Amino acid sequence: MSNQKIVIGILANAGGVGKTTLAVHLAYEICKRGQTVALIDLDPQRALDVFCGLPSAEAENSVVQVLGKDFDGNWPLVQAWSNPNIEVCQGHPSMAQVANDLVIRRRGEYVLADRLKAYPLRHDVIILDCPATIGIICENAIAASTGLLVPIQLEMKSVSGVADLVEWLIGIADDLMLDPHPPILGLIPSLYDNTRAIHRQYLQQLPEVAEQLRVKLYPQIRDSSEFKNASANGLPIQKYRPAHSACKDFKTIADDIVTLVRKGKL
Repeated sequence: MSNQKIVIGILANAGGVGKTTLAVHLAYEICKRGQTVALIDLDPQRALDVFCGLPSAEAENSVVQVLGKDFDGNWPLVQAWSNPNIEVCQGHPSMAQVANDLVIRRRGEYVLADRLKAYPLRHDVIILDCPATIGIICENAIAASTGLLVPIQLEMKSVSGVADLVEWLIGIADDLMLDPHPPILGLIPSLYDNTRAIHRQYLQQLPEVAEQLRVKLYPQIRDSSEFKNASANGLPIQKYRPAHSACKDFKTIADDIVTLVRKGKL
């Protein structure tokens, strides 16, 4: 088996589309399959703290330190849910300032990729929870990733904008001269409510959209109040309500990523 790490960037061009929900539950599901996972919070909103039940970290114990000029390879990682096989590099509000600094630094778009190369993490899978705004932090995520996932909310703005987002992702990979490009592993309909006609309508349209973009379409992740209840308790739904049917929503994606881990490459 290759030692190549699987780095999954989760990107969207809007907030509230379920990026952190996907990141957290995917991490837990992958860990259940015997893999070690690191979650890196690149979002100044640091939603991972809430979802993982973690107290806020100071900047020097967060991803801010990792992207700083004097980083020495001592990754600031903390366990999630007392599980030694899932660790989190926490975010911090000053990531907005970090983004401004990266713009004027040499290899500013490649800092995270450079860190992961110079100081590799021990984990089998690294998941990047990205900010909602497109910018240099997301470009860092693209440069560091070996594959990308794109959650889509079943609303007009998200569905109509997905082609533009995919085009942007490919364009950034071109501009950064990434070789190979991180493939878009799939589109993931999120926050799906089958009682809403508009959601059913957009869900029916997505296979054609995905085919035109030549991107895999994963099964939808439902909108459930239990996700909010679980995150309010700092737990993934698999621990909060292990018998809930929503736990199965992440199975196909996790299976695909674990298959990639076992192959040792994307």
